[in-house]
Amino acid sequence: MRAMTTTLELDTPHGPATAHLHAADAPAGALVLGHGAGGGFGAPDLVAATTVALSLGIFVAHVEQPYRVAGRRSAAPAHQLDAAWIAVVQQLLGGPLRGLALVTGGRSSGARVACRTAAATGAAGVLCLAFPLQPPARKSGAASPSRLGELDAVAVAMLVVQGEGDQFGMPPPGPGREVVRVRGNHSLRSDTPALSAAVAQWLRRVLPASRVDV
Repeated sequence: MRAMTTTLELDTPHGPATAHLHAADAPAGALVLGHGAGGGFGAPDLVAATTVALSLGIFVAHVEQPYRVAGRRSAAPAHQLDAAWIAVVQQLLGGPLRGLALVTGGRSSGARVACRTAAATGAAGVLCLAFPLQPPARKSGAASPSRLGELDAVAVAMLVVQGEGDQFGMPPPGPGREVVRVRGNHSLRSDTPALSAAVAQWLRRVLPASRVDV
């Protein structure tokens, strides 16, 4: 399915964000994705998830956080990322995504944002690509706290696709949380066919009106 692509600049409490919209004809739902802390939407896992969603007739939006729009390399603090994300999603739901069932998600840092804001955005599901479960040890050598609580706090359906060799660890499955292990590391570039298959199967369950002919 070929998608029409447009770009919107949207105001947030922390500066303008950009939403790149990939619109499908008669969409079955919407998937809003966030990028990693230092990367963009050319990441192989985000490209694969986007391609799958569009093939299922799902409207896809890529949200570029204000710090990246402003040209900064260092990610903003979590509370700023969350506030900007919520503002963007609310505007999208009031405009081009009006009336569509919503799935949010993203890669690494973007996955964390989607988890923390799932309730606030009204998401029906959360897609996590390369969730950074265990950050590196601190300079003192002490272990950093696990981020499992961010996953456990999500009360809707969730898919985590994680590389078997991910240096940030492997999240466990949980109630409503499916974890699919694929070949590779945190980049999720080694087995995009397996990633695509997992995302397609999960999206069909969360957004049951999506196409089934792919």
